[in-house]
Amino acid sequence: MDGILPLYKERGMTSNDAVFKCRKIFKTGKVGHSGTLDPNVDGVLPICIGKATKVVNYLMDSGKVYRGEITLGYATQTEDLEGEIIEKAPLKKSFSAQAIDSAMQELTGTLIQIPPMYSAIKVNGRRLYDYARHNEPVVRPKRQITVDYFKQIKPAVYDTVKQEQKIFFEVGCQKGTYVRTLAVDLGKKLGVPAVMSDLTRLKSGGFSLEDTLDLQTLSSLDQEQLEQALSPVSHALEKFASYQLSISEWKRVQNGGFLELAEMKLTDLTAPKLVLFYDGRARCLYYFNSEKNRYQPEQMIDLT
Repeated sequence: MDGILPLYKERGMTSNDAVFKCRKIFKTGKVGHSGTLDPNVDGVLPICIGKATKVVNYLMDSGKVYRGEITLGYATQTEDLEGEIIEKAPLKKSFSAQAIDSAMQELTGTLIQIPPMYSAIKVNGRRLYDYARHNEPVVRPKRQITVDYFKQIKPAVYDTVKQEQKIFFEVGCQKGTYVRTLAVDLGKKLGVPAVMSDLTRLKSGGFSLEDTLDLQTLSSLDQEQLEQALSPVSHALEKFASYQLSISEWKRVQNGGFLELAEMKLTDLTAPKLVLFYDGRARCLYYFNSEKNRYQPEQMIDLT
C-alpha cells in the first residue's frame, strides 16, 4: 500500500506516536511524517505510507498555515504552555489592534529566527532540548525562514484581573518556522513577554483540516477503505511538471538512465524538474542538466 494520508493528529501525542499507530493500522514499517507537530498542537499531519516515504522531503517543502493564540504578559521556558514561567510582566493597559498589526507586519517576509531551546534541532549531534534539560549552554544556530502572512483573526481580549492580553492569529509560513518563537518575537516587538498559548495546524502538504481523518476513524476501516483514504504519491510532486514515458523511455528509466532532451516529446522546454509517469503512476523525479542537455535522476520512487 503506497500513498499519503492526511492525518488529524490529536493533542497529547507526539508525531512519532502517530507514525507508530499508523504502522499498526496499515500493517507496514514504511511510514513517515512530513513535519513534526508538538504534543500540545493538533491539526494536519501528512503521513507517508510505503513508497510515498521517498517523497517526504517534497511534502515538507510545502507551505503551512496555523491558527492560534498568543498571550502577552508572561513567558515560559518552552515558549508554550508546557514550560515553567520564566518571566512575568503584567500589562497596565491593552495594546491597540493597530499596534499589534504593525508588530505582526514586521514579522513577515524573509526573517532570521533562532529556534527554541526546547526543540529537536541538532547541534554537535545532540538535540537542543537535551542541552536544555541538562542546563548546558549551547549556541543555537540562526535559521532563515519565510513568513507569508501573520494576521489577527478576531479582536484581542484584555483580562483586567490577570493583566494579560490574548491575541488570536493565523499565520502562513514556509518550512522550518517555529510558530511559538514567532509568538515570543511578537512580544519582543511590543516590549513585553509572550507565550504561544494555543495552536492548530490548518494546512500542510497541500492538505487542509477538512481533508483529514483521525486515528479512531482509520482503525475502523477495512483494507480497501484504507487504500481509498490515501492520496497518490504524485500529490507531493504537484508543483513540478509531469511527463508521460514511452515504453522505451520507461525501460531506460528503470535502469537509472538519462533522457536526452532532443529525443523527448516535450511541450515545455524550460521545466527544471519533471515527474515521470508510466502506467498511471509517478515513477521518479528527474532534473534538467543544462550542461549535458538532458534529464537525470533526482529521486526514484516506484520502478516496479
